[in-house]
Amino acid sequence: MQFVPRCTRFLLAVVAVLATMGMAAAQDAAVVSEINGEKITRAQLHEQESGLLLQARYDFYKAEQKALDELIAKRLLDAEAARQHLSVDELLKREVDGKVKDLTEEQLRTVYDVVAPKEPFEAMRGKIQESVRTQRVQKARVAYIDSLREKASVVVLLAPPRTDFAVGEAARLGPASAPVQLVEFADFECPFCIKVHPELQKLKAEFGDRISFVFKDYPLSMHAHAQKAAEAARCAGAQDKFWPYHDRLFSSRQIDVPQLKQVASDLGLDIAKFNTCLDSGQQAAAVQRDAAEAQKIGLSATPSFFLNGHFFTGAMQYEDLRRMVLQELSADQAKNKPVAGKPGQ
Repeated sequence: MQFVPRCTRFLLAVVAVLATMGMAAAQDAAVVSEINGEKITRAQLHEQESGLLLQARYDFYKAEQKALDELIAKRLLDAEAARQHLSVDELLKREVDGKVKDLTEEQLRTVYDVVAPKEPFEAMRGKIQESVRTQRVQKARVAYIDSLREKASVVVLLAPPRTDFAVGEAARLGPASAPVQLVEFADFECPFCIKVHPELQKLKAEFGDRISFVFKDYPLSMHAHAQKAAEAARCAGAQDKFWPYHDRLFSSRQIDVPQLKQVASDLGLDIAKFNTCLDSGQQAAAVQRDAAEAQKIGLSATPSFFLNGHFFTGAMQYEDLRRMVLQELSADQAKNKPVAGKPGQ
């Protein structure tokens, strides 16, 4: 396979980024309506009615992303098959399917006992083998395509929809000047927020000061303890302990009022000040301002994220989060790359 030199690949990425920016600008400037001669552009529609459109735009992005991943996989397989002078089917049979092992007799019986079907083992033996093999082949094919993708120069410019809003004085972890900013709207009682929390900690460990985390409250009405937990974290923040307190709530999942106070004590806060703050509801209005902002933007669930303004939602897997962060870092690098021959470069 002939590989494109690294510098050439980088220049191609820059050109692609600029081309995408140009197309996006043209789309934003497109007129979608006129009222008595006054034009409404697509950008104005998205800006002023973002609360109605954000989730729909995200759903469309997810469909595009899935289709793009499938197209990239097809192109990679076609290229590798051509390099080895094989058809794609022959390539997959040799590199993937042929390396997948069948279950041993002992493993088959173990699966049979777990499934506990009504049919006898001999009647189920072939079906179990086929089912497990199909799953293993699918998993192995995904891993193989991922390996091809890692070796190739794949630049993905497709990005989630974006929207702008004020971060304000929300709690921040990491430098405000970081090239990647991840804003999370979350609820301390939300099981999906709890699930994704360790993945966010992995991002911080891997990327350090290249990523800045911002936390905004969105306590959902279905969660009885969420509002008070959000207030408690802010009361801890008043004593410069927001992030340790935030981490403890997501890891301990103990968020009724006595437990909230115990966490404050465990972290060495001035408990008298903390209790006064929490019991009096000093932070209630601030929590509700974040929630009102979330509703205005059009958020309907937690956790909801904005990565450099790009929206996504749900308990994301670490590899997906990492891929999006790397994409933003690559875009930042392309944007700030010095141009040879320019004065001062």
